[in-house]
Amino acid sequence: MSKLKDTPKLDRPREKMMKYGPGKLGDAELLAILLRTGAKDLNVLKLSQKILNKFKDREIIGANIGELKTIHGLGPAKACEIVACFELGKRMLKDKKSSVLLSPRDVWERMEDIRGSKKEHFVVFYLDSRNQEIQREIISVGTLNESLVHPREVFEGAIKNNASSIILAHNHPSGDLGPSQADIEITKKLIHAGKILDIRIISHVVVTKDTWKELENND
Repeated sequence: MSKLKDTPKLDRPREKMMKYGPGKLGDAELLAILLRTGAKDLNVLKLSQKILNKFKDREIIGANIGELKTIHGLGPAKACEIVACFELGKRMLKDKKSSVLLSPRDVWERMEDIRGSKKEHFVVFYLDSRNQEIQREIISVGTLNESLVHPREVFEGAIKNNASSIILAHNHPSGDLGPSQADIEITKKLIHAGKILDIRIISHVVVTKDTWKELENND
């Protein structure tokens, strides 16, 4: 049996990741880093490949501890590590870049923590090229005006997050969905700035505790 220490240093998974990043590693190499050590008759890379061969496609993501323990060389500790790793990944990815924000209702649902507030919150959703959320950011709190909501603050986050488009939203504590003149002027100003920066503003949604309305874009 060849030992991992006999492998050239730069071909070992950990050293390879440190030099080139995780994108350059295969699935077995990534799993080997997680497991750290192999079994008595298998080095960690061979054990990792054996595990992946057991589960076709990506079924390992849903494997339980009992299923993993049936593999020779994989004890309860390593089985727990694998299950914990994938469970953590699923939790971290939940609601992240998973919902496509296309409708005002989608925005209203994502504003659950804000829509009933007694203060106005101006929020920007930064989206990638597939209209999936990268990040949500509160730009200002208080009655909207041009000093509170400036293109610099809105598009700074878009550039930082490499966003392809954005959705604007704010709540009306009064419950009245009718846009104010300030709402209309700010929207026009931001749409104009977005065209210069080639960052599309998909919509501007006004929300209340119970409902929502998309501002008309006559620009």
